[in-house]
Amino acid sequence: MQNERVSDAVRLSDYRTALATPGAAGPVIAAIFGRLPIAMVGISLLLYTQRQTGSFASAGLVSGAELIGVALGSVAQGRIVDRFGPTRPLLIISTLFGLLAGLIVVAIENRLPVPVLVGIALAVGLTQPQVGSASRALWQRLLPRGPARTAAYSYEAISMEVFFILGPGLAGLFVTAPWGGTGLAIGVASLVIGSVAFALTRTVRQWGSREVPLAKSGLLGAFRMPAMRTVTLAAFGFGLVIGFIEVAVPGAASQAGHPAVGGLLLSLWSISSVLFGVLYGMRPWPRPLYLRLPVLLGGFALLGALLAIPTTLVGLGVVMVVVGTLITPQSTAHSLAIEAVAPPGAAAEAFGWIITSVTLGLAIGQSISGTVVEEAGPSTAFLVASVAGLAVAFLVWLLRHSVRTAAEASQAQAPATAATETA
Repeated sequence: MQNERVSDAVRLSDYRTALATPGAAGPVIAAIFGRLPIAMVGISLLLYTQRQTGSFASAGLVSGAELIGVALGSVAQGRIVDRFGPTRPLLIISTLFGLLAGLIVVAIENRLPVPVLVGIALAVGLTQPQVGSASRALWQRLLPRGPARTAAYSYEAISMEVFFILGPGLAGLFVTAPWGGTGLAIGVASLVIGSVAFALTRTVRQWGSREVPLAKSGLLGAFRMPAMRTVTLAAFGFGLVIGFIEVAVPGAASQAGHPAVGGLLLSLWSISSVLFGVLYGMRPWPRPLYLRLPVLLGGFALLGALLAIPTTLVGLGVVMVVVGTLITPQSTAHSLAIEAVAPPGAAAEAFGWIITSVTLGLAIGQSISGTVVEEAGPSTAFLVASVAGLAVAFLVWLLRHSVRTAAEASQAQAPATAATETA
């Protein structure tokens, strides 16, 4: 494990090295447009549906179905990309996504029954192009293991945070346009353009079909591995805590009589996440990756409990900045862990499992938090989020040695893998 201990600390120059790698510029620029709507499509769909139907309950069912579709589709898309390369799958999926997005606009405009809207929304989520999984997997082909690749994964996590800041704000801005579907249309267009551009870059087109045979693994694929299940459990806990807080913070703002401040408060932790994520990458702790997963999740859950203390929105904002410091470090740790434990030739699928786990955690956390906020108040929801996160962190701690064993096996096979990649 010595290589792991010294190779995952990065300097600012490592970010420059990663982004300046030959062949990286095109996919990186295209992925920006493909990622921008990541937190925009679902929220725009929610606001658009509510505006047309006048029902938050119906809008919640529709947006929830889209979220479930994303969770299910990310793994399937990742497996297809691993098998055939990204270009053809992304082009086909982007076309289907655009057509289905147009279909749901027609359905909403014509006020079709909610079950019909839910079914179409599920299909929209299933076909939402997963540029993020393909982009993260691409770095394994562009960079050798070491600080530059770690910096690339950190960049991926940071860029996601930036778009999580921009997405909800843009959705809220466009919902005020004369046509309620403006935000959804712009988000879909950006995602399709980014996905197609990413798929057609020379670097991505050179990523052919699977070069490393993958043993038959049935429906679970990479998830059959104990270490993969441990990493996805950590990602689930991460999403669970965020889901609780994303509902409880706006609830606290509404309770204080300033509902419009809720979105601003949520943006504060994303800002601190980006800033601290860069600093944390220079000297990550704990050093062993298999310990980093439960410790970071547990620390995040404990910080979440601090949100129950403030009695003013200003105080809540200050604590949100503190809590946000452990968001990007966790996202980066998940990427590093996936690299260490994923089966050869299954990188995109493995990253898809992370997206699925975080998305399911978000959905469950948001649904439970809404009930807790209504019945017991935001402070209780923050405490429940902390307890839930600590419980999952404890389970990850109990399973930590599965990650250590898989990482050691991966390091032992690294020379052979490097030779295959070079050939």
